[in-house]
Amino acid sequence: MKKILFLSLIATFMTVSCNQKNKDEKTLNSEKTEKTAELYSCPMHPEVTGVAGSECPECGMELTEKVIPTTSAEKEETPVTISDEAEEPSNIIKITNADKATFPTDAIVSKYLKIKNALTKDDSKGAAAAAKELIASLNSTSSTSLDTKLKNTYNGFVADAKAHVKHIGDNTGKMDHQREYFSLLSKDIYGLIKAFGTKKTVYQDYCPMYGDGKTGYWISETKEVINPYYGSEMLNCGRRIAVVK
Repeated sequence: MKKILFLSLIATFMTVSCNQKNKDEKTLNSEKTEKTAELYSCPMHPEVTGVAGSECPECGMELTEKVIPTTSAEKEETPVTISDEAEEPSNIIKITNADKATFPTDAIVSKYLKIKNALTKDDSKGAAAAAKELIASLNSTSSTSLDTKLKNTYNGFVADAKAHVKHIGDNTGKMDHQREYFSLLSKDIYGLIKAFGTKKTVYQDYCPMYGDGKTGYWISETKEVINPYYGSEMLNCGRRIAVVK
């Protein structure tokens, strides 16, 4: 009788131990699953995900943005919004579509884009040459067809642009200096396009790594983001903000 009771106790103990072991294994597996599911993305390239702290292969930044899992339905219903568009210059005056069609800003925009493209290639000499072409375009574009208010708006942008582009033209070999003033010039060109338009399709792009995230804007004619502030160092670092109209 004692033997039977002893065997029953052993069987009960083994059953409890086995159940506890299974429970512990389930808990451990659950923790592993949760840990594995905690993916992080690159602040610059959200499509790149991995373990927190690992490097993004595109730009070298750490993966710091926690990925929040969403269902397929949520992904389909979530609208894409643009929240990082640069603040428009306060002195912009909108003009009519007819005026936009006749006022010649395309030559100015084209020369600006030549500077941008030279900087993407780390071509300081090319940027300086394009800057001098832009100064010539700014000098040759007449604002006499505009009324007084619009003329003042245009002349304000042009005065700033000339001052900034001169630094680019006069500083061959000083890429950092050229890029600093290209950032200021980009704000001028953005304001000019917003006020007077262009026949070109252009985009505003943004690099949050440049200028502490405050001045890394530029205008581009390409859908592909090509960074003029870092060139070959981080050529595709940045993102599209908006179509500039």
